[in-house]
Amino acid sequence: MLGRKQELNLQFLQIADGLLMVFSFWLAHSLRSFAWGFPGFQDPIGPFSEFQWLLFVILPFGPIFLELQGFYSHPVQKSLPKSFEQLARAFFWLGLIIAACGYFLKLSIPSRAVMPLFVVISVGALMARERMTIVRFRKRAMREALREQVVLAGTARDMQLLRESFSPAQKFELAVVAEIDIETQPISVLVAALHEHAVSRVIFAGGQSHLNRLQEAISACEIEGVEAWLVADFIRTSIARPDFDFFGTQPVLVFRTTPDLSWALMVKDVIDRAGALILLALTSWLMLLVAVAIKFASPGPVIFKQRRAGRNGRPFTMYKFRSMHTNAEMQQSELAAFNQMRGPVFKLEKDPRVTRIGRILRRTSLDELPQLLNVLRGDMSLVGPRPLPLYEVQKFESPAQRRRLSMKPGLTCLWQISGRNEVTSFEEWVRLDLEYIDKWSLWLDLKILVKTVPVVLRGSGAR
Repeated sequence: MLGRKQELNLQFLQIADGLLMVFSFWLAHSLRSFAWGFPGFQDPIGPFSEFQWLLFVILPFGPIFLELQGFYSHPVQKSLPKSFEQLARAFFWLGLIIAACGYFLKLSIPSRAVMPLFVVISVGALMARERMTIVRFRKRAMREALREQVVLAGTARDMQLLRESFSPAQKFELAVVAEIDIETQPISVLVAALHEHAVSRVIFAGGQSHLNRLQEAISACEIEGVEAWLVADFIRTSIARPDFDFFGTQPVLVFRTTPDLSWALMVKDVIDRAGALILLALTSWLMLLVAVAIKFASPGPVIFKQRRAGRNGRPFTMYKFRSMHTNAEMQQSELAAFNQMRGPVFKLEKDPRVTRIGRILRRTSLDELPQLLNVLRGDMSLVGPRPLPLYEVQKFESPAQRRRLSMKPGLTCLWQISGRNEVTSFEEWVRLDLEYIDKWSLWLDLKILVKTVPVVLRGSGAR
C-alpha cells in the first residue's frame, strides 16, 4: 500500500471488521437461542437487549486489539497460523476488557455460552475476510491493467536503491513503466513517458545535488497534472499543493494539483456508482424506446462507441446513443473549416452529419444516457470534465491543458451549466474545468448536479 491510501484502507478494514464482529455476536446469540432445549442448553437465554452493552466494547476495542497484534500488517506475506495467533491474542485482550467492564461496572452476561460461540464465529469470519482480501488483491495485481503505472526519475543509483526498497505489497501494486535518469536524459523524455503510459504519479529519487534538474522535472509534472513524489523537503511550486506522505518507510513530499485521496473522494465514487445504477433502472424503459427509434430512423448500430481519454489520459471506450450517420467520423475533415470552437476540439451547431432523431437526442441530452454504464464501470463520474476523443487530446496546444485529465471525466461539469453554446474557446472550457478541479468538493458536485437538471430539461446549451 502507498501512504495515505494505506491509511484509508486500514480504516476501512477496521470499520468492516468491527461490524463483522458485531454481526458475529448477534449470530452467536441467535444460535444460542435456537439451541435452547438441546442437551447442554436446557436453560433459556435472555433477549438480545440484555447483551447490547457488549457491543459498545466489541465495536471499538475489537479492531484496536487486532491492529495492536499486527493483524493488518503485511497481509500478503502472512500465513494462516500467523493470522490465527494474532486473532487469539486480540480476543484474549478483548476478553480481559469485557471481564473488567463486567466486574467494575457490575454488568452481567446472562449466558456464558454466547461468548465462546462469538469467538469461534468471529475468528472464522475474520480469517475468511482476510483470505478473501488477499486473494482479491493478488488477482487485481496479476492483471496488468489494474496495477498503478508509475515512472521513476532520478539518478541511476538512487532509482536502483528505491526499487530495492519496495515491499512485496508495493511490488504487487505498482507497474514501473519507465525509469528516467535526470542526469543524462532531457525532461522531454519524462513528458513523453507521461503521455505514453497514462501515468498517475512520478516518484523522484534524486539528491540535493540535482536540485535544479528536479525542480524542472517536477514543474513538468505540475503542468501535466500528474502527482510528483519526491524524497526531499526543499521544492516550491506555484499551483501544486505540497503534502507530506510516506512511500514505504521513506518520507516524501507530494505535489498535488488535484484533490487528495480522502473519504470524500471515496464517497464520491460510491455516489457515482449508486446514482448510475438507480438512473439506469429508472430510465431503462426510456433507453429502450430511444434504441428502437434510432434503429428505425437510420441504418447502423444503436450505440456509438469511441475511445476517449480518461483520468491521466488512460483510454476507455465511451458509449452514446448514435446521433449521426455511420460515416460521420470520416466526414469531419471536410467540415473542419466550419469549426465553431477555437482550439483542438470540434463543435458545429448545425452539423449536417446529425440525423433527424439525433437532433432531438442531442437537444434533450438523451444520447448521453448510455454513459451511465461508463459511470457504473468506474471509467467516468457523474460530475467531472467531459472526456475528449483521443485524437483531440493529442492536439492539445498547451501542456497545461492536460491538467484537465487529472480527474476522472464526468457526465456534467461547470462547462455544461455555464452555457456551453456561449463558450467558443477551448481555453475558456479548460479554465472552467480547472476551476472545478481546484475547488472540488462533494458540495460542489451536488450544486452542479442540481443545476444540470433544468439545463437538460430546457435543452439549453446542447448541440
